[in-house]
Amino acid sequence: MPLLLDASRPEAIEQGARRLADGGLVGLPTETVYGLAADADNASAVRRIFEAKGRPADHPLIVHVAADAPRAAIDHYAREVPAFAERLIAALWPGPLTLILPRRAEVAAVAAGGQDSVGLRCPSHPVAQAVLRAAAAHGVHGVAAPSANRFGRVSPTSAAHVMEEFAALADDALLVLDGGACPVGIESTIVDCTRGHPVLLRPGVLTPARLEAIAGQPLRARDGAAPRASGTLESHYAPRAKVRLMDARQLRAAFQVLGEDARHIALYARSPIEAARGAPRRRMPDDAEAAARELFAVLRELDATGVRLIWVETPPDGPEWDGVRDRLSRAAA
Repeated sequence: MPLLLDASRPEAIEQGARRLADGGLVGLPTETVYGLAADADNASAVRRIFEAKGRPADHPLIVHVAADAPRAAIDHYAREVPAFAERLIAALWPGPLTLILPRRAEVAAVAAGGQDSVGLRCPSHPVAQAVLRAAAAHGVHGVAAPSANRFGRVSPTSAAHVMEEFAALADDALLVLDGGACPVGIESTIVDCTRGHPVLLRPGVLTPARLEAIAGQPLRARDGAAPRASGTLESHYAPRAKVRLMDARQLRAAFQVLGEDARHIALYARSPIEAARGAPRRRMPDDAEAAARELFAVLRELDATGVRLIWVETPPDGPEWDGVRDRLSRAAA
């Protein structure tokens, strides 16, 4: 069983930093989701992330850097930072934004999945920043930290979720820092900055309009020339139960037809819908940020009831819902 420490204790922060400097793995809270962290420049340590998650080695990881010296970390990993990326960094770091930048050839090759680009992020969670600062004092420039779950499964938003995911690991293989529930709840927005213009690779809580206003350029859509990036596979964020997206009319009709035979179907919806008696159900918030904050925890909660299906009301249209819609679409793929 992994070792769980209360991140409010300074000695826990130092223990986590030393674990990273020694080439070990740390379950680390960020404002988005919990990450499975290792020294991004330690190839052996980064390979342990891929092994623990069961993640393909060519699927790149995001490198997290400290807020008190982001320029030094950026210059360590990136060989070029375009002007629009500098504007995004100045306005939105620390925060839930990952930028894909041209990578210096001599660093973080394993974390980058062998690509000539690297994803960089500066998280705003105080525990993440405390660990990054302490690790920097031990010579760690940045930590690779994908979501702390088995590859393709639902991302963790609490330390308990991380402990469940990696319960089979020994305490000397993983140290988990409990920093409470993640306040954002879905992974960072990813913007590709390697092609002279910003390209949205993964939506999050930052709207395209806000990104465009800061970058001073239109935000282009992902295309076949985009580099590989975390969390962009068609099927991802999936619980054991099958997820299906439907609008309110379809949900009402389906439950009406099935009647009591729908007891094995969990429901997550905003609209008032009559489900089977005893069937697990949760109400989706009307606010996009609130829905994002609880999304993965709700999917885990409903999945834990043992249902075979989770039916979800399709989120509303609108850019503020893009991140939630993206995660649910991949969960249902």
